[in-house]
Amino acid sequence: MRNETKRVLEAVRDGALSVDDALLRLKTKPFEDVGFAKIDLHRETRQGVPEVIYGAGKTPEQIIGIIEAMQRNGQERILITRLCGEDAGIISRSHAIVYHEEARIGLLGTAPEPDGIGRIVVATGGTSDIPVAEEAALTAEFFGNEVLRLYDVGVAGLHRLLAHKEEIMSAGVVIAIAGMEGALASVIGGLVDSPVIAVPTSVGYGAAFGGLSALLSMLNSCASGVSVVNIDNGFGAGYLANRINHMETKS
Repeated sequence: MRNETKRVLEAVRDGALSVDDALLRLKTKPFEDVGFAKIDLHRETRQGVPEVIYGAGKTPEQIIGIIEAMQRNGQERILITRLCGEDAGIISRSHAIVYHEEARIGLLGTAPEPDGIGRIVVATGGTSDIPVAEEAALTAEFFGNEVLRLYDVGVAGLHRLLAHKEEIMSAGVVIAIAGMEGALASVIGGLVDSPVIAVPTSVGYGAAFGGLSALLSMLNSCASGVSVVNIDNGFGAGYLANRINHMETKS
């Protein structure tokens, strides 16, 4: 992945950055302690993606403090997950946040041009799964991926999924999101040659047990190449899909 360390080394190689300046960049403090949080400033250097703010359980003032610490240290693009609308409104008074209510995501800065290996397809079993799907899709887009959304293509009407067979089979990564019995992941896993990330959702009647039924079905998928994240974890799926879609051949 073309992370910050690699960019610094390439700049030195190309004569665009001196050795001393490069050393200074790499020696910057690994985190900033603001009392209620320790902001990881080296995450992009280590993992290629900067730290993300998990909004649930934090006050708007705490989120603002974290945003400002990130910005002081050069992080221009910031993703906030599980952010409620009321808190987003408070934060927007001092920061130019773009809030996506359905996904409960707040964004500062603009997404880069897509530079992943391929396209990420986000497919849902039903319309009720869209909030989780949007969390996944917006996360992937914010980290520089082309995303195709295919919503309401569940196994209750398999022809809806098969109508998009070419798009699904040409994807670099597929995120399959479903509640009820979670069968969508197995069906897609049996069609494609790309990694499939399954996301169980808490959608379903009583015996769905808040997504546990879909989770167990996906974990027991008979299709190879299917991995599973936690219930309703659209962010985790989008994050992992981004990593897969930015893998480079290592010699």
